[in-house]
Amino acid sequence: MNVQDGQEHSSSRRTFLKHSSSAAALSAAALASGAGVAGAAGPGGHTREGRGHAAPLPSLRWPQEVTESAETPRLCQWFSRNPGEETVRRWRQAGVNGALITDVPEAPWQTAELTADRERLEAQGLHVTAYLISAPDSVVRGQDGRDQAIEDIKTSLRAAGEAGIPVVEYNWYVHRLMEGYYEELDTGDRMGAGYTAFDADREVDGVKVRDLPRPEGVPAFTREELWENYEHFLREVVPVAEEAGVRMAVHPNDPPARISRGNPQIMGSVADWKRMVDTVDSPSNGMTVHSGVTAETGFDSVEFLHWMGRKDRINHIHYRNVRVDEPRVKYAEVFPDTGEVDMFGFMRELIRHGYHRGVLAEHPRALDFDRENGSTESNQYKDVGGGGHGGELYDTGYARAMMQAALLMERGRFGPHDD
Repeated sequence: MNVQDGQEHSSSRRTFLKHSSSAAALSAAALASGAGVAGAAGPGGHTREGRGHAAPLPSLRWPQEVTESAETPRLCQWFSRNPGEETVRRWRQAGVNGALITDVPEAPWQTAELTADRERLEAQGLHVTAYLISAPDSVVRGQDGRDQAIEDIKTSLRAAGEAGIPVVEYNWYVHRLMEGYYEELDTGDRMGAGYTAFDADREVDGVKVRDLPRPEGVPAFTREELWENYEHFLREVVPVAEEAGVRMAVHPNDPPARISRGNPQIMGSVADWKRMVDTVDSPSNGMTVHSGVTAETGFDSVEFLHWMGRKDRINHIHYRNVRVDEPRVKYAEVFPDTGEVDMFGFMRELIRHGYHRGVLAEHPRALDFDRENGSTESNQYKDVGGGGHGGELYDTGYARAMMQAALLMERGRFGPHDD
């Protein structure tokens, strides 16, 4: 993909699907049929006949060589700094040991406090994946108080490094356009499952979401004014993060609409994310590469992940799928196995780049099981198609299966097999 700044991808969804899934489909078909290059051999020089063709088949120690470790992607979920035993058991039973912390202390953070958090979680069998923050309004908007807020963030990053917190994920919004969300019910094979859908042309109180006015007290900004504020932030904080050994991961604007309540969004396209990368050249200046949001913007998620991997800027991963009707305007968050993103190809690309940080299988779909037992109540999207723990387990199991399959394909050795 040859992407120029400011340009939108023009491929149709059909072309998108064809390009993003072809490699994985061909690999799977070749293994299933036994087809291969005649006489091909693995490192040990061994081959195996497969339906008339000499086709190498991968061999590995199961499950050791496909088990999550410090050298593989690591599944995580939302946790508080001091989770209860019930929450910890729920996720450890699902094989999730990574904690993405959302109830962070007020800035500036203190090393002793963060160290206590990490040690408390580790005593429960969890490792800290990242802390999640939202950039203060004064920093995003360039208003009074910005300099002190940035100094507090610098102090917090130094404390995170000293406490062994590897990643700080952050949101960057003037306003998040959640007014465009609604619940879409599946009318096909998934029989009434709820999807979180978005439509910029949906009307709220008679006004299209794309035309909603600015909230009271929020000034109007141009794109370049907002970029000036963001670039100032990056140049101030990234050198501190790098020195502290902390990677920062900006979350893409989600929804990635061009305008959100009267102001531009500057983290809502591939061109924006590439500009961010180019602003400060450091692995500490990275992003949460998002399989779903990338597709929502009309781009191939696997191809963009490959670009970010070559730059060493994949600092966190959000893993979900989407069906796109019109990029950045209308889409629905669907099950991971039914959307447009090649989820296997995406995970395989992570393995190829040696990625070993967090993967969040997020935004569970609404299932009858969760509706009936009330477990959707803790989901911020519960009124717009968000699910509960049953849906979370589905997504988590799917993500682990994709990781194991990707490890098999990328790390499999070739050798003799017993029939």
